[in-house]
Amino acid sequence: MQLRRTKIVATLGPATSSPEALKAIIAAGADVVRLNFSHGSPADHKQRAETVLEAAQQAGRHVALLADLQGPKVRVARFANNKVQLKEGQNFILDPNMDLESGTDQAVGLDFPQLGKDLQQDDILLLDDGRIVLKVVTVEQGKVHTKVEIGGPLSNNKGINLQGGGLSAPALTDKDRADLITAAQIGVDYIAISFVRNADDMHEARALLEQANSNASLIAKIERAEAIEPAVLEGIIEASEGIMVARGDLAVEIGDALLVGVQKDIIKHTRRLNRIVITATQMMESMITSPMPTRAEVSDVANAVMDGTDAVMLSAETAVGDFPAQTVAAMARVCLGAEQHKKAHKSSHRIDISVHSIDESVALSAMYAANHLKGVKAIICMTQTGQTPLLMSRIRSGIPIFAFTPQADTHRRVCLYRGVITHPFDSEVLDNDKVNHIAVEQLKDLGVVKDGDIVLITKGDYVKAHGGTNTLKVVRVGNHIQ
Repeated sequence: MQLRRTKIVATLGPATSSPEALKAIIAAGADVVRLNFSHGSPADHKQRAETVLEAAQQAGRHVALLADLQGPKVRVARFANNKVQLKEGQNFILDPNMDLESGTDQAVGLDFPQLGKDLQQDDILLLDDGRIVLKVVTVEQGKVHTKVEIGGPLSNNKGINLQGGGLSAPALTDKDRADLITAAQIGVDYIAISFVRNADDMHEARALLEQANSNASLIAKIERAEAIEPAVLEGIIEASEGIMVARGDLAVEIGDALLVGVQKDIIKHTRRLNRIVITATQMMESMITSPMPTRAEVSDVANAVMDGTDAVMLSAETAVGDFPAQTVAAMARVCLGAEQHKKAHKSSHRIDISVHSIDESVALSAMYAANHLKGVKAIICMTQTGQTPLLMSRIRSGIPIFAFTPQADTHRRVCLYRGVITHPFDSEVLDNDKVNHIAVEQLKDLGVVKDGDIVLITKGDYVKAHGGTNTLKVVRVGNHIQ
């Protein structure tokens, strides 16, 4: 029985709005669905969330919900004829005082009036994901006068990035604050914050979540150049439950040549700090219109898997693509293939670092035993909050980690943890001396283990206690187990 360790996040949209389409992507292997708050109304997101949970229940699966907030995307306004053609060498003005519907090939309005305050002469502006390049000549009374360095077609509402980063737009807009409350009311498991500048942005989001009485986990999207500075990045990671390497805007700001190295560093750093990490953007872009991925896309996904990402994400491929279920299935195949490589099973995680909590010590001990004791086929982690399987999953291994829990929110939360499979189990209703035996028998019934295999079991003396894991037991299937 081959179990995929890397999780798949699938974005919902018109292509996956029907119950049948949702059932298909869940059957194909989607572990988390992304509600993109850049599009749709609160009622749309609520309906989709309900449909997802119904489809997952019918499939006998647990699927997590991730709400992705739009953030302060800085954009040009709209053109009188919807599109213009900019020519290399011409002058072009970004004018915050211009009518937002009247753009021409000479000037266009802005949805971010403060843009000029962030700019200096010779700064480089990248429009439409870098397809249009403008060089700042001067800023006069808020008007940004530029010269076109790379021209081409420019249409309504295209994004603006500053090469090297530094735009002052805050991570949370008024729309995001309202959407965060909506996401909390829906009961999502994860909320992704876009265009995070520093840890303060995440602290603000955390305070809003607490006011909404939500225990959703926060994912910081790394897509600004200033966010990858080592001290800033570490602060953002520590203020979050997870990180998304949002490669679209990030590549525009830092340059595509640096992207792969930065991606690897972010994944490594995030895992070292015991947080989860998602790798996103254009992972199987060609499958929007093709039933097969390109070899480059296969390599891209496999590279992220071997670097240790918890999840790989599909965006337009499943939101508006022609082959959403086939794309999820293809990504699952690539993940399984990459996980066979020996690099995916080797880890030096925190090997030179002292730990200060008993549950982390037990988690690390269990994973060391799993990777070095011959015959170990599975790990059973009895958990309330999912904290111990998270700690285990930071260590690379080919051994599946089963989170045995009675908690519905924990079932969904661990759907994003690499190598962790959730399983309904309530030890409180069982006799204490039978818990381990029954747990192992359930794995045996699932076909995961057989007589003679070794199973590792972790649990705590006190149930419903965060960080309460304090016991590791090694048992052999078929023997008398207490």
